[in-house]
Amino acid sequence: MRSARGVGGEPRLLYARPGIIVTVDRFTVGNTSWRVAELTHLHTTRGPHDRVALRAALVSAVVIGGIGLSLGFTGGLQRLTAGAYLLLGAVFLVPVLLAAAGDRWRPPAYELWGRRDGVEELLFSSDNEQQFGQVSRAVRRARESHGQGGWEDPLATARVWRPRRGS
Repeated sequence: MRSARGVGGEPRLLYARPGIIVTVDRFTVGNTSWRVAELTHLHTTRGPHDRVALRAALVSAVVIGGIGLSLGFTGGLQRLTAGAYLLLGAVFLVPVLLAAAGDRWRPPAYELWGRRDGVEELLFSSDNEQQFGQVSRAVRRARESHGQGGWEDPLATARVWRPRRGS
């Protein structure tokens, strides 16, 4: 088995960038630091969607829906031409396009979650996919150096009961 210590007994450095340090013993982000041996149930998720984009999509959907309802109740829909119906259909796509554009310009952040002392905590969050991948791989290697394995996967770690076959 490899030594978890580097030269001179220092913990082996797995990742280091400004504000983020991962060694085989510690995971530090900003002013917060965790012992790798204490972290369990590590998993990754995506953060929430951008609030501005969601609000823009919601407001436009409500306004467009209100215009459609008012046209329906006043009988204005019966007087519309085929071109106006096509234009109205295109306008109904505005909220969908706003939500898609919001996700494109400001995608949800990548998040690394874990449990420490039975409490689930957000350990790291980044909107840079490459940086997030490097940090999460470094934390995985740190856990593996402690013999804890990679991410917690209940299906992969579950012991399946198998009947004994007769000899």
